[in-house]
Amino acid sequence: MGNPYEKFPHIVLDGVVLRKIEEPDLDGLFEIYNNENVFTYIPGDVKKNKATVLNMIGHFQRDFGKKKVIFLGICLREAPERIVGVAEMFDYDEKVNMITVGYRLNEAYWGKGIATQAVNAMADYLFHTIGINRIQAFVMPANEKSKRVLLKSQFRKEGVLRQAQYWKGIGVVDLEVYSRLSTD
Repeated sequence: MGNPYEKFPHIVLDGVVLRKIEEPDLDGLFEIYNNENVFTYIPGDVKKNKATVLNMIGHFQRDFGKKKVIFLGICLREAPERIVGVAEMFDYDEKVNMITVGYRLNEAYWGKGIATQAVNAMADYLFHTIGINRIQAFVMPANEKSKRVLLKSQFRKEGVLRQAQYWKGIGVVDLEVYSRLSTD
């Protein structure tokens, strides 16, 4: 059993590359975080200026150092320099050997199977390189696209947590929980 915060991941699987987000990624990142549609079903709010997003890139590095969250840029294998999405791994629980994942894509890349490839790449890395036993994800019940991504990635729906979390920009939400075990 490893620790996901020992080494910053660089994951290449199928058609995607998940890699560290750097300052040259600012424009691609801004395109994602400046789109209200991206925040329909995820916590947070639209970022109106590039300075805010540039600041986030520094926070991504800090959050990794503090063992809080691993943020990865999702890139297509044929264009690894251009970020089309953001994948995250967070809430690592050493005792349970479990981690939570999340993802968001630039709207121009929705519906092309990229999120599914990114989730599979995270799962492959977490199960085989790190030795995680359980990966989980939380999804708003209305987020049909994201639920399909998880089911296509061999996650199972476990149930609904009713009015269980406060999501910034949205309020108190119901969340469906999905999981995948290393033995699934």
